Amino acid sequence: MDFESTVWFQTFTHQHGLLADIIGQLEASGIELAALHLNDVPTGAGIIFLDQDSKLAEVQEAMDSFSYYSDTRIIAVSVGRLASTSTWALLRSGAAEVFAWFEVEKPVQIVASRLAYWQVLEEKVMDLQQRLVGRSKCWINTLRQLVDMSLSNCQVLIMGESGTGKELVAQEIHRLDPRPTKRDCVVVDCTNLIPGLSGSELFGHEKGAFTNAISTRDGALALAHEGTLFLDELGELPLPLQAELLRALQEGTYKRVGSNTWRQASFRLVSATNRDLAEEVRKGRFRQDLYYRISGWTCHLPPLRERKEDIVVLAEHFFREQHHIQQPVDRQVYDFLLLRDYPGNVRELQQLINRIANKHLGEGPITLGDIPRSDWPDFAGFGTNEGPGTPELEIGVTSLLYRGLGLKEIKDQVTEIAKKVAITHENGNLKLAAHRLGCSERILQMHRRSGEVVS
Repeated sequence: MDFESTVWFQTFTHQHGLLADIIGQLEASGIELAALHLNDVPTGAGIIFLDQDSKLAEVQEAMDSFSYYSDTRIIAVSVGRLASTSTWALLRSGAAEVFAWFEVEKPVQIVASRLAYWQVLEEKVMDLQQRLVGRSKCWINTLRQLVDMSLSNCQVLIMGESGTGKELVAQEIHRLDPRPTKRDCVVVDCTNLIPGLSGSELFGHEKGAFTNAISTRDGALALAHEGTLFLDELGELPLPLQAELLRALQEGTYKRVGSNTWRQASFRLVSATNRDLAEEVRKGRFRQDLYYRISGWTCHLPPLRERKEDIVVLAEHFFREQHHIQQPVDRQVYDFLLLRDYPGNVRELQQLINRIANKHLGEGPITLGDIPRSDWPDFAGFGTNEGPGTPELEIGVTSLLYRGLGLKEIKDQVTEIAKKVAITHENGNLKLAAHRLGCSERILQMHRRSGEVVS
């Protein structure tokens, strides 16, 4: 099998004879390998070779450094026996596959099939990024999981805060679903189900089943037959309907309201909620058996505060694709967007971009003047000597002075604290932390390597 890109590898074993044999087998199968040298940046798929005598801490340290690159996927191959504790440690450090070469059948096929799948997966992820925009590592990993879920035939539960894009993700799962004869994706918003009529929305009703039921009507299950049923905000579904939905999922049958006839329904269920369903089960507000039935594969969508490096990319997408604005955007506008909080996540960012775009006139660049006054930051305390944090800072400096530190030592300590706080605030993203501090990313990289920040 031929692969479009070279596969990098790094060795942590001294069993050179066995390693040479393994590399020879892989290259004979059509896999082109290239050794990763010191200071090389890994791109794409790679293999780490180790054995039972390898220093696991060194292997994990290397893998942790690779984890900063979103396109890196790692197979860990042991040329000897590997304890299960070591296998779990490697998986926690980011390995996607771990196995001992001489303890499995057809090890070359294991590597080749994994690489081939990743190649297909990355192509689908690149296509998804046209609609589910983002380049951050956590978002790329989410898209990879989305592809994995879509290609399976299991039920999917999408969890995430309001505004994270749960319905868009559900639509993409249906689009990627490989069923050749699949029909439509039917959407039901459980927050809009009317008490007393919710059963009709899901299961349909017979003529005369209740007041104003002037004709027979198909419900969502019938419409989703041989397609996908997306239940948005499933946590809002009343308990009696949960029992009926469970039967439909288990038996593939249901009754219309006012009917005694069982009908067949075959569909893929995708559900979404911003509630903690496990907690709802503990409180008796959600059926445990239904929870286990719908959560065949659970996907957690990250809030925007965990993918801040996507804010600029998303803003550019909204300006260009939704408002057809091709003019440049002033850097200060992006600074404003990056330093703002978004409790409503991507939806809130999108609405803010809408307001800015609607206020923008003419052919010039988008500037701070295009930001509506209602969206301006709170300037209270800006530029005053009694601004927020000043008393606390004075107390801290006073403490350092009493400990005998001079001006240079105090400056150094405050600088290091500022670096640590910025990195923590940006969830470990050095690029955004450097932007916030107004320094180079390399300075923060050196700070991290010194061991003063624990990732």
